Amino acid sequence: MKPARDLADTVELHLQYLDHYRGIVQNKLIGLSDTELRGSRLPSGWTPLELLKHLIFMERRWLRWGFTGEPVDHPWGDSADDPDSPWTLEPDDTLESLLAQLHAGGEFTRSVVAGEDPATVAAAGGRFGADDRPTLNWILFHVLQEYARHAGHLDVARELVDGATGE
Repeated sequence: MKPARDLADTVELHLQYLDHYRGIVQNKLIGLSDTELRGSRLPSGWTPLELLKHLIFMERRWLRWGFTGEPVDHPWGDSADDPDSPWTLEPDDTLESLLAQLHAGGEFTRSVVAGEDPATVAAAGGRFGADDRPTLNWILFHVLQEYARHAGHLDVARELVDGATGE
């Protein structure tokens, strides 16, 4: 489903675009073999499954740990608990389990921000200190650009695997 073009509620607009991009990410990954999901054809070496895991943790860092200020175990669990390290997978990470986490994260995001004022400032604690808290609108825009950028990365990765292109 494409987001509504006439929607003036920026929070709902962001949520609709995030849902849209989660669907694009899922569609880019469905149909790839486990070898293709865990292998890379790119010089940087990231794999499609690692990118999926990154999106899960990225959204968690910005919304659960960031906006709500909740404590989060292993906020950098997509990179072996080091924000400067490459993305990693655990042996039990599967497409199915990670897609379930992706969609659960989307449901969490919607549950905490739907109907909120876009000017609401993130909670102190968690990811942000008292003096560096962004607005909800900024957070949602940042998360949306991460999804859009990485969906584009998956476009290239998928095309290199089997020639599939487009959304």
